[in-house]
Amino acid sequence: MTLKEKIESNQFIVCGEIGQPQSCDGDVIRNKSKHFKNYVDAVNITDNPSAVVKLSSMASAKILLEEGVEPIMQMTCRDRNRLAIQSDLLGAAALGIKNLLCLTGDYQKFGDHPEARGVFDLDSIQLIATVANLNQGFLLSGMEMKKKTDFLIGAAANPFAKPFEMRLIRLYKKIGAGAKFIQTQPVFDMELFVKWTEKAVEMGLHEKCAILSGIMPVKSAKVLEYMKEEVPGVKINEEYINRMKQAKDPKEEGVRIAVEQIQTIKKLKGIRGIHLMPVMWESITPVIIQEAGLKTFS
Repeated sequence: MTLKEKIESNQFIVCGEIGQPQSCDGDVIRNKSKHFKNYVDAVNITDNPSAVVKLSSMASAKILLEEGVEPIMQMTCRDRNRLAIQSDLLGAAALGIKNLLCLTGDYQKFGDHPEARGVFDLDSIQLIATVANLNQGFLLSGMEMKKKTDFLIGAAANPFAKPFEMRLIRLYKKIGAGAKFIQTQPVFDMELFVKWTEKAVEMGLHEKCAILSGIMPVKSAKVLEYMKEEVPGVKINEEYINRMKQAKDPKEEGVRIAVEQIQTIKKLKGIRGIHLMPVMWESITPVIIQEAGLKTFS
């Protein structure tokens, strides 16, 4: 069953995420794909996350296809104008890539090339609308194509950034522009996430797209402390930091926290699945899936 078919059903959805190398070594993607195959519905491939140069999302997505793993290709607006964006989208469609996550992108000053010029010709909402346009068979110029694309359009949401109300307005706009699934930032403040989810349900947004909750297993308290201090828009509850500090085996505690979060999220009205982000820890995916009691796909 494809991700699109899964979204159209009432089944719980499980997505993963792979971090690409800072090189042209495609075997890194091939090896990491083994941790996801038969465990998740689809796997995200990032697009120069945090403005750091990585193996391209399109090439990595194609490698996943060859390995029998359904990819979700991320695309940011930071590095391309509307000409390059549309050209890359047509290229991805020609390669058989069906799923797309539309992002504005992190500012280049946060990455390894701070002197680079950001483009931002479009933002994420405009990018979603552009892809929806291509799916109807039209370029932004208005020209009709001989063959239209057929992308499943996704977007990101951050329930934890301020102002809280604006997060819901942006979610509403992204769904209105054509997003069919939403992946949230990792949840480390369950109380605020529940509040955000309840508001989304009140607005009926859960009926218009599949909302997937971000889950990020971590290996140490230092990771959470770094995220709390250095990553904009992230909110970390002190409870999680304390648990990781006090744990005899922080890695085991990180898995335990992720499993607990999944079990809580499965009970929330309006949440259709999870987006597992095991940053540089892809090998833990099968363990979390099994311990959380999620169905595998073999």
